[in-house]
Amino acid sequence: MTLNATIPAWNNAGVLPPVRPSSPGNSEDRSPYFVELTTLVDRFAMSPERIVIFDGLLRFRADIHRAGIVSGFQWLDGSFLEQVELLEGRPPRDMDVVSFVDLSGVDQRALVREHSTLFDHQQAKDCYSVDAYFFQVGGRLDADSIKRVAYWYSMWSHRRDGLWKGFVQIELDPAQDADARAVLNPHGGIHHE
Repeated sequence: MTLNATIPAWNNAGVLPPVRPSSPGNSEDRSPYFVELTTLVDRFAMSPERIVIFDGLLRFRADIHRAGIVSGFQWLDGSFLEQVELLEGRPPRDMDVVSFVDLSGVDQRALVREHSTLFDHQQAKDCYSVDAYFFQVGGRLDADSIKRVAYWYSMWSHRRDGLWKGFVQIELDPAQDADARAVLNPHGGIHHE
């Protein structure tokens, strides 16, 4: 996977384009755009509401890491990655996140029991401003797994009105979170000890 240095600008419809503008339709420079977490923060931390949502994402990631999950990646989407302020006259309410995680050797029942806020959809939304979903990677690839990944791709590559759009992918590796927090703080981010 090639890391993109930038996220394309919103197109005239106020969404990320599904393929980087001026690239051919079969280009690999397409959604999901694989970027550093700091690039995402620098690009979208443009209002107090967005900063609060980013803070929630960083706390969500920190709690995932504390739970022992450090391998995988996340797809980020929703109105947060759209120009929703212009499109709908409101700030984003949350960020949609699918965490593709490697749980090899993890006692999944204990993980959910000990870190229930991460895995309870409503609690995660209330606590982190994250509309959170999980998908286990690293196991056997079968028809059901492909169908579930295709579901997320098809859901997130279009708006509800059918408009094609793009989304982003970031690594779950905790090494980039401190840098993202440092980028967020000058934007008015919330500092946590």
